[in-house]
Amino acid sequence: MFVAVGSGNPAKIESARLAFAELWPQETWDVVGYAVESGVSAQPMSDTESIRGAQLRAARALEASNAEFGVGHEGGLQLIEDRWFNCGWAAVVDSSGAEGVGSSIRMEVPSALMDLVLDGQELGHACDEFFGTSNSRLAEGFVGLMTAGTIQRTGALRDAVIAALAALRRPELSAG
Repeated sequence: MFVAVGSGNPAKIESARLAFAELWPQETWDVVGYAVESGVSAQPMSDTESIRGAQLRAARALEASNAEFGVGHEGGLQLIEDRWFNCGWAAVVDSSGAEGVGSSIRMEVPSALMDLVLDGQELGHACDEFFGTSNSRLAEGFVGLMTAGTIQRTGALRDAVIAALAALRRPELSAG
């Protein structure tokens, strides 16, 4: 089976591979990343924008391939009361057009990082500056850096894909 991921990011591609392999271990999965545009800002600042970016990436990955499934990831920030939170969103669309959306954990972003983001940096760049890393968005990301690797980015993104796949696995429960 063929899965197209709307990203060239190794963590995002691997998270999709792990999710599909866990839910359908009897299948052989060919998971390939495609560089597609999210259609949203470089640093989404709401859940609504992040979900839309994930949906567009999933649809565009499916369009760019001959896959059975398209997967899109989009991380973003959400202001809740006076605190900013980071969350990774995943969307999965199948070749019939059915779609599911799920998320990773939500983690508070410290003010030292949010100050950099609000000054115009993406969270990944702010993390690199603050933690002295390089391209952390392609590796451990915010969640891995904040938890010293206790929560791994690939695992958190895998969970988001599994959550998105729930709607496709149980279509009889879908609203609408």
